[in-house]
Amino acid sequence: MKNIEELVQNIKKYKKAVIQEKLESKKNTVAYVTLDDKPRVLKWFVPGLKRQMKIEYDILKKGSSKLNIPSIYKMDERNNVLIMNYIIGENLCDIINDEKTTIDEKSRLMILLAKWFNEFHNYFKTEDQFRIRGDSTLRNFILTDRIWGVDFEESRTGRVVEDIAGMCSSILSTDPMFTPEKFQLCKIFLESYAKLAPGRIVNANDEIAYALLEKIQWRPDDEETLRTYSRRIREKGLIP
Repeated sequence: MKNIEELVQNIKKYKKAVIQEKLESKKNTVAYVTLDDKPRVLKWFVPGLKRQMKIEYDILKKGSSKLNIPSIYKMDERNNVLIMNYIIGENLCDIINDEKTTIDEKSRLMILLAKWFNEFHNYFKTEDQFRIRGDSTLRNFILTDRIWGVDFEESRTGRVVEDIAGMCSSILSTDPMFTPEKFQLCKIFLESYAKLAPGRIVNANDEIAYALLEKIQWRPDDEETLRTYSRRIREKGLIP
């Protein structure tokens, strides 16, 4: 991952960008900036992820007029940069994990999150194939007066349950991890999605268990805990 200040200074067209905040990203360099006095997000993709840049561009270009996702302004293929609008709000992960947020509010947000996924899946569905958002984590959602999804470079054709299981694994494994409240929130999320789209979620327990194991590569210090709860969910289930 490159230094955002160096990137801005080394590319003439972005020299006037004023960096407001560096944004979290595992693979790429992302920042909230003001460019021509307007709030924007600049996302630099590493050279090997040019295909992912085009995937994210296509999702935003096709879906931003109908879905709660950022508007795209430009894809700069020469410099591997996407320019999109900045969503001013609070990260959903911080809200869900804040002990000051009431359980009623957290439950309401789970219902809204299920609605967001259902709308995304319906919009990009083609015949019997679904496009999933991929990288379904709480960090990839922002709350304003509604829920917005961001970061679509891992979007692909897949099974709906992969998105749903990924989100459940994120809810369960963010700090505080695997609390009774977190299991309750996952059940609300699962049940809300199932009501909106009956029959789409298949083998959810196995998929959630697998999604937890996938997190070990990013969080080796939590391996024992992730394996323990993955086994528990696979054997005893999460859905009542």
